Amino acid sequence: MIWIFISISLVIVILIYILYSILKEQDIKEIKIADKDIESIKKSIKHSKVDPQNFIIGVNDLKIQNQDFINLKNELHKKIIWMEEFLNLVLVNIVCGGNILVEWVPGLAKTKTIQVLSEILEMDFKRIQFTPDMLPSDIIWTEIFNAKTRYFEVKIWPVFTKILLADEINRITPKVQSALLEAMQEKKVSIWWNTYDIPKPFFVLATQNPLEQEWTYPLPEAQVDRFLFKIIISYPTAKEEKLVLDTLEKENNIKLNKVLDIRKILEIQNNLNNVKISEDIKDYIVRLVESTRKPDSRIMYGASPRAAIGLMFAAKALAFLQDRDYVEHYDVQRLCLSVLRHRILLSYDAKVDGLNEDDVLLDILPNITLE
Repeated sequence: MIWIFISISLVIVILIYILYSILKEQDIKEIKIADKDIESIKKSIKHSKVDPQNFIIGVNDLKIQNQDFINLKNELHKKIIWMEEFLNLVLVNIVCGGNILVEWVPGLAKTKTIQVLSEILEMDFKRIQFTPDMLPSDIIWTEIFNAKTRYFEVKIWPVFTKILLADEINRITPKVQSALLEAMQEKKVSIWWNTYDIPKPFFVLATQNPLEQEWTYPLPEAQVDRFLFKIIISYPTAKEEKLVLDTLEKENNIKLNKVLDIRKILEIQNNLNNVKISEDIKDYIVRLVESTRKPDSRIMYGASPRAAIGLMFAAKALAFLQDRDYVEHYDVQRLCLSVLRHRILLSYDAKVDGLNEDDVLLDILPNITLE
């Protein structure tokens, strides 16, 4: 009896071992298949073309998550009714400390937006209405003779401010346009043998009217490249225009509250590098910018390396506004048109065909894969 019991026990143990081995092998195969599927999915995502809507929509529907900037935008909306893309890009620009070029017809509240912004932030604001007869000394500095001391004294002009609105910048001569280059890029002004720092934060918002061509001077590429964004503002809808009229009726009773301060803004700008960006996304930015330089009959000159730098820091600022400490690929895509449209030069044939910079970029950029 004992031997029969032992034999049966051994058979049972052997069967259990065989069954365990079969099940284990099956699990390993399923795990391998699952891993293979995950890898194939990842690979297909990386190699797939991106959604062109990310480039087209831009930051129109941006959902700001940072509470300070939610409050700032709410205050702006008390007096500024539409222009969502413009307002959102202005906020991005505040975070990364760039300059903005705005293009469209007069009367679309570009000046008013900056006036309201400076009031909310309690920052110095200067506006220069450019004309063809202006000289560099009208905007940067000049020397005035002091009869009492019998010496010439240097007087600094509007460029020494926090927010500078350069209205109709394409009306001034190249000589005056070039006077703004150092101020815009280096935040400094050289006067004779001395260099003066412009107090930070400082940014230039320049406007140009594309309709009138008399007594205008196209901005040189060296200066256009200094602008982080070029924004094209469209007309409001009928509903939005009606809201503008309603707001103006009660504008005198609208009280704007102070949001943020200079110290806080400088702290945000100094800590922008704390927002992480992966090597993959850096490579993606480089490929996007490089795609504008490849042989193409529609493009004479592609974007400069400054475009890649601007795109990276703007993407970090956009991530910060969404309360993230890392950059996603769609942050880059949503900013591409605003960063690149003024940094490429179209060929004559492209212009004859009725194409603009956005048309060409939207045909090229979505074809750049994420890997």
